[in-house]
This record gives sequence, structure tokens and C-alpha cells, in this order.
Amino acid sequence: MTAPILLRTKDIAAGYGGGDIISNISVDVEEGKIFTVIGPNGSGKSTFIKVLAGLLRARVGGITIKEEQIAPLAAPERVAKGIAYVPQEYNVFANLTIDENLRLSTEFLKRDRRATGEQRERVLGMFPEIATRLKLRAGYLSGGQRQMLAFACAMMAAPVVLLLDEPSAGLSPKFVTEIFDRIKAVNETGLTVVMIEQNVKEALRIADTVLVLVGGATRLFVPASEIGSTHDLHKLFLG
Repeated sequence: MTAPILLRTKDIAAGYGGGDIISNISVDVEEGKIFTVIGPNGSGKSTFIKVLAGLLRARVGGITIKEEQIAPLAAPERVAKGIAYVPQEYNVFANLTIDENLRLSTEFLKRDRRATGEQRERVLGMFPEIATRLKLRAGYLSGGQRQMLAFACAMMAAPVVLLLDEPSAGLSPKFVTEIFDRIKAVNETGLTVVMIEQNVKEALRIADTVLVLVGGATRLFVPASEIGSTHDLHKLFLG
């Protein structure tokens, strides 16, 4: 049985200044799935996820979540609709403790979006490596632990979709598999994940559907299982 569509884009085009970096991007993201965007450097992956998060406005096109149009909404308004975004860099406050980062993550949201005690305990249960170190400043965490904290902060408001911008970037090899395993575990709670990633092998290991972007345009949008079996990724990237 096909899952309902949670997030949909229709003919999205966006860029900086006078030109478009991405154009005519139309995808359907099923509820409870992991949707991954891959492509060569400069293909528009980061632009696409910033458009979803509301950090960059689409020049044309529509974005819906649960069939509600959100393209006109600013980033804070999208958070209120259930979107959480974890950027690639500067995703925690290094000078604050783990506990302070977690509390601050929903401090400025409307009261009905702030983390309850129950949600806090649920999130800490998913990330035991930070749950026992709440008084430690985030700046003392390793890269992998800091990424775990960023995930935890994003989940404090119980989002319906989690946007991840290259979650494995800059991590040592021993943390990469752990990060992707944790993303999969979070997804298995029912959370929809949209992820852009350069580590194609690990991304495909956990992905349900894949969008291949090349030159700012859709080269392929298929189930992840078809990459490598039906479609040659090297040829897709190089055209």
C-alpha cells in the first residue's frame, strides 16, 4: 500500500541574483519515508533544501505539506507547520551546554510547538550519548556527537519532516555509519526525512526514494533500489 504524500514540490525554480540554480523540480515525498537528493558538486542540492526550509524563496513553483501550500511562508512559519532543518554547519551553539541547546531549540516557538517534558524524554532516549552529558558545553563534543545534538534539537518540537543538509559532512569514517544508522532509527519512529548527501553509498543504504540532480535539473527520480541495478550512477552524474 502506497503511503500518503506528505511533502510535494511542483515546478520549483530558485537561485540567487538574476539566475536560477534549480529549475522545474517536481517531487512527491511519501509520509514516513527517507527521501534523498544526490548529485555532483554544484548540482543545486543545497539550494533545493534551502528552498524547502524557507531560507531561500522559490522564484516560481509550489510547495505543499499535507496538501497545504507553504511556498509563501517564511522559515519560522514553516517550522510552525512541522518542518525542522539541520544545516551542514553551525548547527549548535558551541558556547552553550547540551541542555541549554535543547531548551533553546523550541524557546522562541509558539507555546503549542514548544517541547513538552514527554517529548524531551523521548528525544533524550533516542540520543543516549548526549543524555548523560547535559551540563557539558557543546563545543567539547566530537563532530559526530555535535551532529547528534543538532538532530536532537531539531526533534524537540516533534516535527513531521526533518530536513538534513549533508549530515555526514566533515565526520571521521567511524562516525559516518553511526550517523546514518541513527537517521534510519529516527525515521522508523514515523518521521519523514529529506536529506541531501555526498556520501552516496551510505545515503542509498537507508533511502527509500532518490532524486538525482545534475546541473540544477532532475536527471532521475526513482526508488533507491533502482540505483545501481537499473540505473548507472556514474553515467547519470556525468550525463
